[in-house]
Amino acid sequence: MTEALVVLGGLLGGLASGLTGFGFGLSSLPFWAFVLAPAVSAPLVVVCSLVGQVQTLPKIWHAIDVRRLAPFVILGIAGVPVGVWLLPQVSAAAFRTGFGVVLLVTCSLLLWLRVEKRRESTRAGDALVGFGGGILGGLTGLSGVLNTIWAELHGWGKDERRAIFQGFNFSILLVSIAAMGVSGVLDATLLPMMLLAVPGTMIGAFVGRRLYARVDARRFSRIVLTLQMIAGAVLVLSSAL
Repeated sequence: MTEALVVLGGLLGGLASGLTGFGFGLSSLPFWAFVLAPAVSAPLVVVCSLVGQVQTLPKIWHAIDVRRLAPFVILGIAGVPVGVWLLPQVSAAAFRTGFGVVLLVTCSLLLWLRVEKRRESTRAGDALVGFGGGILGGLTGLSGVLNTIWAELHGWGKDERRAIFQGFNFSILLVSIAAMGVSGVLDATLLPMMLLAVPGTMIGAFVGRRLYARVDARRFSRIVLTLQMIAGAVLVLSSAL
């Protein structure tokens, strides 16, 4: 049962990451939370997310604007150690319930509001969102959630938001895995789970990358929000069982 859920989580996480540029943890954690402790699932999400990012980053490299990305990344990196520090101190059940409710409410509202007109964000706002994403990245590997909501509120286009998601997530994941290594979170007990999850991640990311070219901007937005909403529901249910 454990092995099957780890493989399935890797496959679905890779598919989400390949399609949207983020979302590995949102798709894999609802399955892994049933069978893995947070101290195992969080670093596993980071490792597999990084595998998917490396595989799909060349697809969106042309759209990445380093200056635009900088506020997200700089403050995001500052937030990662905070998340890693919080990791052993947070109740898994309480976190799943609280975070799941936030995802359900926020994504439901955004699906209903459907922001049509594009608006520029402020660099201060970008930096705060990046800082929060860094904390979530260090804590759970879910570094892309706040960026997704921010992008939807401002009506960003498909390639624009994908470039922000992927550029930010790749940077934060690199720092997260380094911070976890220094803190001792990464150890030999993670290896068997990696051997199960990584192959599925690579297959899923390959399929997701192919699907990305076939969806328009509105459908892409709805896929991203629906994915997060479903993940939120599963997180809440997993805590209740």
